[in-house]
Amino acid sequence: MATVTSAAVTIPSFTGLKAGVSPSKTTTAKFAAAPATAPKLAVKASLKDFGLAVAATAASAILASNALAIEVMLGGDDGSLAFIPQNFEVAAGEKIVFSNNAGFPHNVVFDEDEIPAGVDASKISMSEEDLLNAKGETYAVTLTEKGTYSFYCAPHQGAGMVGKVTVK
Repeated sequence: MATVTSAAVTIPSFTGLKAGVSPSKTTTAKFAAAPATAPKLAVKASLKDFGLAVAATAASAILASNALAIEVMLGGDDGSLAFIPQNFEVAAGEKIVFSNNAGFPHNVVFDEDEIPAGVDASKISMSEEDLLNAKGETYAVTLTEKGTYSFYCAPHQGAGMVGKVTVK
């Protein structure tokens, strides 16, 4: 990259554009360019400020949407057929994300006999036939009614893959 430390520039000066006015004068000005390191520092500061602005925007978007209360793993790292954590609490309106981890296929079905009165289990559950078949696949639900909800994984309920969430 070339560095310019000083330069002479000729700037035409137009004193009048009407007919009969004397011809234009020419003025010469000298200026010194800033050292080459100054723009680099300005770029770094600008990128840092940009990063902070992006982070602030992302945080605002998360707060504006349903807040993520908890991520529940489907299957333990050791291959166990379990929800991890198995029992937990969330505030009403917080999002719960169930994430496939190991021992799949899995699903999340809320027990219609063990949820608060008036809540439709079919609206918050996966279908018993729907399955998460790969690591990282997710199912998310937001519970708005306070109370205790029991849930299970249909393929592994008999192996003890059950859980409970209390909505405060």
